[in-house]
Amino acid sequence: MEELATAAGITVRTLRFYRERGLIPPPRREGRIAWYDEHHLARLRTIAALLERGHTLNGIADLTSAFESGRNVREVLALGPPTEEEPVRLTPEELADHFAGEVTPENLAAALDLGYLVTDGEEIVHISRRLLDVSAALVREGIPLAEVLKAGARVREHADALAELFTDLLRAHAAEDDVWRLRPLAKNVVEAELSLALDRRLRSEGS
Repeated sequence: MEELATAAGITVRTLRFYRERGLIPPPRREGRIAWYDEHHLARLRTIAALLERGHTLNGIADLTSAFESGRNVREVLALGPPTEEEPVRLTPEELADHFAGEVTPENLAAALDLGYLVTDGEEIVHISRRLLDVSAALVREGIPLAEVLKAGARVREHADALAELFTDLLRAHAAEDDVWRLRPLAKNVVEAELSLALDRRLRSEGS
């Protein structure tokens, strides 16, 4: 414990307090010896970084609980073949920097439930760089992250319905091996229709 505290730049008393609060996992024990490793040190450095960003210990404890309840990245990667979306690895403090002041336990839990975020050891993985960048841009424009996530959940429902429509269409009229090859055509139809729908909506509201 003394070695870990020294490496993290904190006192043993502070380390004990963090452990009692459940902010770090318990050590591996061999008889009367407690072993801490690099994962404990990484967690302590994350706590320090989040404290510097204005998070409280209660808030960090809630974030940790939500973080640890999320699906592991291995579960998600095992769901099927790779997609066109590029995943992004983030530390908890990097995630906080993307959404300054908006990374609350509630928002983190919502993002985990949506599957936007998954866990990989001490790191967080966002499943799509495009979704991460767009979400951060919307928050910078003043839209609360909670509302962005609610909109994402609604978009997911419509996207799932569109995906079902196109996969059924392609499987009914194309060979199974061609379904993945024809996937971009379905995307182009959806993007074009969404563009036209936005035009109609904005024109009607402006008239």
